[in-house]
Amino acid sequence: MRIERLSQDKIRIFLTFDDLSERGIQKEDMWQEVPKVHDLFTEMMDQAYSELGFDATGPLAVEVFALPAQGMVVIVTRGKYDHHQYGGAGEDELPEEIYEMEVTLEQSDSIVYAFRDFEVLVEAAHVLIGNITSQGQLYSYNDKWYLYFDPKEFEEAALSGLVGVLAEFGDSSPVTQAVLAEYGKTVMAENAIQTLCNHFKRQE
Repeated sequence: MRIERLSQDKIRIFLTFDDLSERGIQKEDMWQEVPKVHDLFTEMMDQAYSELGFDATGPLAVEVFALPAQGMVVIVTRGKYDHHQYGGAGEDELPEEIYEMEVTLEQSDSIVYAFRDFEVLVEAAHVLIGNITSQGQLYSYNDKWYLYFDPKEFEEAALSGLVGVLAEFGDSSPVTQAVLAEYGKTVMAENAIQTLCNHFKRQE
């Protein structure tokens, strides 16, 4: 198990299938509410706190990306407490374990990430062009920019890196490529990362 910090409120965890099997967890178990999975998540959060000082109290958005042969990438984003939801309780009165997990399990045939800010999209493109990919399709839809990638075009290590970078800069989206193509605007039909880097510079 390897944990990396992406930002103050976001971490990335790499789980190999060996990590899962050592804990008696099958890949399919990640799709179910079973005690072993809860124990694994608690272990991940404990390790994140000890290694990175990442405090997992409060609402968390958890994205689990299943990679074909390598294992799983887990992206955990920490939200903010709504103190009114707990009757205005003080810090000391808040329950110790309120994970409030919103779990997204991703095993689809596409990777789609949304960006609200074009300059953030350009920044992500310049990180990706370095050693991950020049590919991708770019769409405009509902006042956001969407990058689409086909996982089958990537080696496992590159796919893991791709998801990590995209999660650092954007938000995973359930919108399909078909919806983007039909209802959105196709901005760059191919090699979107290369095109973005050719035409737009990173902000200093």
